Amino acid sequence: MKVFGQRKRAAAAIAAAGALLALAACTPAGTGSPATSSASNPAASAQSSTTAPPSPSAEPGTSATVGALVPGFPQKLLPQMPGAKVVSSSFDKTTAPATVALVGSITAPAADVLAYYTKALAAQGFKPVPGETVGALPSKDFLRGDNETVNISVMQTTDVSTFTIGANVAAESVK
Repeated sequence: MKVFGQRKRAAAAIAAAGALLALAACTPAGTGSPATSSASNPAASAQSSTTAPPSPSAEPGTSATVGALVPGFPQKLLPQMPGAKVVSSSFDKTTAPATVALVGSITAPAADVLAYYTKALAAQGFKPVPGETVGALPSKDFLRGDNETVNISVMQTTDVSTFTIGANVAAESVK
């Protein structure tokens, strides 16, 4: 029963990170209003970039970025897999536990992604929880102590694996 609660927390972290990324990507800096489409605003299309500004409504210490690692991202905790491209990342050190999320893509099989992160997390004392899939999706959960969790899920197409990693960890783990 304890594992179910841990999976729920990991799923909540991933959902929160996704919502934070969506909010950051859709809110222009300093306005607090939804972005105007570039079709109706030529200046917006000239200024588009792959990095979204932090949301003005986000708490200090919370950040999300598209196409890069956010400043302060705990790369020791969640290293970037060699050859992987960062799709988005987020980091919220204002919560207890702190939440970290990484979405990446790579031209490697899902099994290779899971093997890389299993080794990286095991080196930090995380233990894999039984289970390798959620439905047909490769997914793996990890637990360290009683309340630090990491979930990795991988969606594989013909040539590309897109992976999502969500972590809920103690504040000391992200320093």
